[in-house]
Amino acid sequence: MNLIQDAISRVLDLGGPVVLLLLCVSVLTAALVLYKMWQYQAARVGRHRQLATAVAAWDLGDQAGAQKALAESRSYLSPVLAMALSAPQTAELSARVDAEAETRFAQLERGLGALDMVAQLAPLMGLFGTVIGMIEAFQKLQSAGSSVDPSLLAGGIWVALLTTAAGLAVAMPTSLVLSWLTARMQRERVFANQALRVVFAPQTLPQTAPDAEAFQSLGT
Repeated sequence: MNLIQDAISRVLDLGGPVVLLLLCVSVLTAALVLYKMWQYQAARVGRHRQLATAVAAWDLGDQAGAQKALAESRSYLSPVLAMALSAPQTAELSARVDAEAETRFAQLERGLGALDMVAQLAPLMGLFGTVIGMIEAFQKLQSAGSSVDPSLLAGGIWVALLTTAAGLAVAMPTSLVLSWLTARMQRERVFANQALRVVFAPQTLPQTAPDAEAFQSLGT
């Protein structure tokens, strides 16, 4: 306990409460990123090889092959495709499965808003700490009067700029991770939309199977 208190005291002495706040934000952000990576792994985001095979088989009129491939899939989109394949394709069913897919996307996107907020606010928090630090540095300089020590001003300035560096250090990796997670979800939407459109409008007399290769590339 004493070690934690000493560490907090050193952080406060070095960068002030803003750096301490950014440190706490960075810990929470790292925990959220790890959770999202685990969630995506558990849901098998981007791993839809069996679903792609099922959709390609359905597009070619092989209903038994489609059902078999669908049964082997562990993707979070499997229930959505199963709903689409288990009943006559109607406009009402199309709207229903689209809503079901969006519900699952919303669950996977939960928390991305918090990462976006951290990416935007962390630099501003660092800048706020820098402004406060600069004000304190110039107040000390004014209090020194005619006996101005340049090291006093320089020390106050580098401590103030430390908060800006801390804010950028939190914001930059958060922004990179957020862009990566957002891109993965965009890819998921493209795959789901194409798969559902094929299910509800399969080709009747296929000559080749080009869609199978396309879905395989989207599902991996």
